[in-house]
Amino acid sequence: MRLAKYLAAAGVASRRKAEKIIAAGRVAVGGNTVTVPQYRITEEDQVTVDGRAVRLPEKKEYLLLDKPAGYLSTVSDPHGRPTVLELIGPSPARLYPVGRLDLDTTGLLLLTDDGELAFRLTHPRFGVEKKYRAWVKGVPPPAVLTRMGQGMLLEDGPTAPATVRLLRRSRGSAVLEISLCEGRKRQVKRMCAAAGYPVRRLRRTGFAFLTAAGLESGTYRRLSEAEVRRLYRLVGLAAPMP
Repeated sequence: MRLAKYLAAAGVASRRKAEKIIAAGRVAVGGNTVTVPQYRITEEDQVTVDGRAVRLPEKKEYLLLDKPAGYLSTVSDPHGRPTVLELIGPSPARLYPVGRLDLDTTGLLLLTDDGELAFRLTHPRFGVEKKYRAWVKGVPPPAVLTRMGQGMLLEDGPTAPATVRLLRRSRGSAVLEISLCEGRKRQVKRMCAAAGYPVRRLRRTGFAFLTAAGLESGTYRRLSEAEVRRLYRLVGLAAPMP
């Protein structure tokens, strides 16, 4: 197994961050510092990060949280603000969020210690759909909805095609459903702002085939084995052992 993948599987960090940790010279294999993320290791190799031993967990955790507003989608915060892990409580697994939701955005957030799955679920190459409900100021006409779906030019480049539907309208406001496979920072809010219809409230209602059915705000549940296997198939991974 490649070293970066091993660290991700061990729950140290996502695969992208694990590559940076390795490149920074913080990882040793058999007592020797390794700075190449593609370095291959075996089950017998002893791996340390910052001098601390790293091992693969016996069982991975997969939690689906209905995130309320006011919580950061991070493991910790230097300013002491509340994070989503405080909603989970103590856990033997080193959980981290799969992707992020803004502080004021609510809805579905997956947490796991499965780094390889997390990497594929968030990388746009694997086309995992995320569905949002956006309450916006103003009522965008059909032409604007079409333009948003075809791709918006943002400061970091054009967005990929998305599905944008008008769910309902009222005086001076509307509710949109936006489905996309990208995961840029604040993407839905930036798309709506660029179209001239700023977001007042935002909620993620779908992640792949997962929904918030049965969840109340601030609560979570463990994914079933069938759901985990389905996520693995969705991103082209071999199904995990039961």
